[in-house]
Amino acid sequence: MGNKWKKMPRGKALAILCAIFEDGAYSNILLQQHLANSQLSDKDKALITELVYGTVSRKITLEWYLSHFIEDRNKLEPWLYYLLMMSLYQIIYLDKIPDHAIVNDAVVIAKDKGHNRGKEKLINAVLRQFLRTQRPDFLNIKRVNKRYSIQYSLPVWLVKKMIAQYGEKRAIAIFESLFIRNKTSFRVVESENKEKLAEVLDASPSVVSPVGLVKTSGNVSNTDVFKNGEITIQDESSQLVAPTLKIKGDEEILDACSAPGGKTVHMASYLTSGRITALDIYDHKLDLVKENAERLKVADKIKTKKLDATTVHKHFPKDSFDKILVDAPCSGIGLIRRKPEIKYQKKEDDLMALQKIQLQILASVCQTLRKGGIITYSTCTLFEEENNQVISQFLENHPNFKQVALKHPLKDITKNGFISITPEQYHTDGFFIGQIKRIS
Repeated sequence: MGNKWKKMPRGKALAILCAIFEDGAYSNILLQQHLANSQLSDKDKALITELVYGTVSRKITLEWYLSHFIEDRNKLEPWLYYLLMMSLYQIIYLDKIPDHAIVNDAVVIAKDKGHNRGKEKLINAVLRQFLRTQRPDFLNIKRVNKRYSIQYSLPVWLVKKMIAQYGEKRAIAIFESLFIRNKTSFRVVESENKEKLAEVLDASPSVVSPVGLVKTSGNVSNTDVFKNGEITIQDESSQLVAPTLKIKGDEEILDACSAPGGKTVHMASYLTSGRITALDIYDHKLDLVKENAERLKVADKIKTKKLDATTVHKHFPKDSFDKILVDAPCSGIGLIRRKPEIKYQKKEDDLMALQKIQLQILASVCQTLRKGGIITYSTCTLFEEENNQVISQFLENHPNFKQVALKHPLKDITKNGFISITPEQYHTDGFFIGQIKRIS
């Protein structure tokens, strides 16, 4: 007794949810670890993935539903509460699974994990009561921000901020799009092989990136074309960064925040005699850059160095680089679809704290750029504080720089010379790219 639950798909999903909610682990990384080497069937893997992503992304909504049936959640052991949340997720959002199967599995898990101490009675009672009672309705929540918060499972500050920046209509379109499961997107290394690879992988061309392919699901990292470096996994929006640097081939380039190296290897693919110096503050992250570079056969063009990007000017002389990429540390709000727990971990204060670091990085790296050189600045967030405000503040303090207007064939993702993509437009990550040039 006591271990049977761990072998059940729903039990495995519960164990992952406990790690996410209790230890602040990332859903995408945990799922990879748990599913990669497991003996589970594809059907079970798909169910576990659905339960984990679904329960995490609807967390605030599920807690609201449960609050009508449980007086004090603090009296419950956390795992019991998460088991209820996960069961409710299936009852409300998954229509292919019969309710009795959901309740039955939850009762078995509670009995086994709770060592027969009667926990299953509570689970059974709450779930059956939920099934018997008419569901509470969001529309009865009078305060609009609170209603959206519960309906779309977003903290109130995030709801307010999105509406303030994008207007109510577009903000709601963004909220809704965050529940659509992420596509698999990858970059084709040699663009002339794009059609052939699309056929091999049963994928379609990206609308956003000329070198991108997408498919709705499936793992491409176990294919031969991935292993031999013909493709690399990279979001379509992120594929737009390297081309903005217009690399000719012989440049000295700095990638100030390089890990895991998707953009580093993309830039390296344009180089002939040039070199990239790739920085990160963690050794294990630089190892990822090296792995990526070796698989894509560009390791000879990339030199990694463990360094904090805010101190670049202390380690490299003036005029060291022709081009610089600052893919800045940011709140990552554009990645919610892929890492739904992000929305509960961030606070509004984080944005200004991050802006400070972003400006420090730019202020440091700009001192090592040659005259006429360019810096591309990118983030995977949706907020002005971390995006265009950073560029305008930098320009205010550095009159020897000016903005370079970026273009893209899709007019709806360019604004004021910036490339700015929100997740509802093309179902990519949310992303921002700006560029500045040293003029004197």
